[in-house]
Amino acid sequence: MEEKQDAKELSRREFLRLGIESAAGVCAFSLFYHLGVSPLNAAQTPAPTPTSPSADMFNTDARWWESAGRDNIVRCALCPHNCTVPDGARGLCGVRENRGGKYKTLVYGRPVIQAIHIDPIEKKPLFHYLPAAKALSFGTAGCNFICKFCQNWDLAQSKPEAFKSEYISPKEMVALAKEKQTPVIACTYNEPTIFAEYVYDVAVEGNKEGIKTVMISNGFINEKPLRELCKVLSSIKIDFKAFTEKFYKETCGGEMAPVMNTLKVLKETGIWFEIVTLIIPTLNDDEKENKEMCQWIIKNVGPDVPIHFSQFHPMFKLMNLPRTPLETLEKCHTFAKEAGIHYVYLGNVWNHKYENTFCPVCGKLLIRRQGYFTKIEGLKENMCSECGEKIAGVWG
Repeated sequence: MEEKQDAKELSRREFLRLGIESAAGVCAFSLFYHLGVSPLNAAQTPAPTPTSPSADMFNTDARWWESAGRDNIVRCALCPHNCTVPDGARGLCGVRENRGGKYKTLVYGRPVIQAIHIDPIEKKPLFHYLPAAKALSFGTAGCNFICKFCQNWDLAQSKPEAFKSEYISPKEMVALAKEKQTPVIACTYNEPTIFAEYVYDVAVEGNKEGIKTVMISNGFINEKPLRELCKVLSSIKIDFKAFTEKFYKETCGGEMAPVMNTLKVLKETGIWFEIVTLIIPTLNDDEKENKEMCQWIIKNVGPDVPIHFSQFHPMFKLMNLPRTPLETLEKCHTFAKEAGIHYVYLGNVWNHKYENTFCPVCGKLLIRRQGYFTKIEGLKENMCSECGEKIAGVWG
């Protein structure tokens, strides 16, 4: 039996090749090991000691923070948690650390080796953005939410020192995308907000080389860094978890209002974005609630932003709940269409007609999908080939 290579013995090229080719997805892995630290208590997580291998590895200045003016305490300004972080401690995300009154990001240029893959863009999902394009996709450790249904919990709920990694500069990430002939880089798997500095710099380098960068996010980010990211990103997918503060607080460890503001800002900036809501039985499947969410979307971001209602499968701390009935998802589709949303999809279901894109005016089938198989049938440039209706999206 071939012995598993230690990541620190790999060359950078071998590291990247292994990360892309050795597995099909993050959630398929039993990762090296998992440090059982909840982000809710992460502010009390001690800094690595000088003898720790991670002490000198992760030492990049963070942006979006300020000094609290006493005892080397800093205040993070990246996400709405707005953590006040004592010297030697970390924010709730577990990846941003106060070192002597200077705030550091511990995951800049440090994608997890198991979290570098080439995915179809439809996996994100982005259905109105470069259909059938391949995306070089990566993630790091950590998250600013603690979703009980997290698909990638072993990645998102861990600290960066739990994984073997090697520094990959933004230029190297873009070069890798060019080498693999992927026109898109996707920041995904965990929450990209927590490595926003790296997202920004990768996007800047990508734009120089004609490589687009997208962000797959929970939308829990402060407005200033969001607006800065929108200037360099090409698209954003937002998980709109539910339409109650109770769900956000009890199931995700966050708040709904900042996510609603994020959606409004995205609409204002003009960046292309899509919305996903995972429908979880008993938690966010209330018909009245989902009707109200659709009405809010129409009022605040308009009819042309696609929304995906995805099927829940038992995961992480919600193994006791059943998968979402197809009937429930189809009702959500009806609510959205009745509210006036033009492009409504069902996710995590196989071979369903609502995976496809139809013209909102004449009903012509524009894009046929089956899982991640995509075929453009009735879309001519950015218009319906039947009636000439302009179809919202980024098509080329």
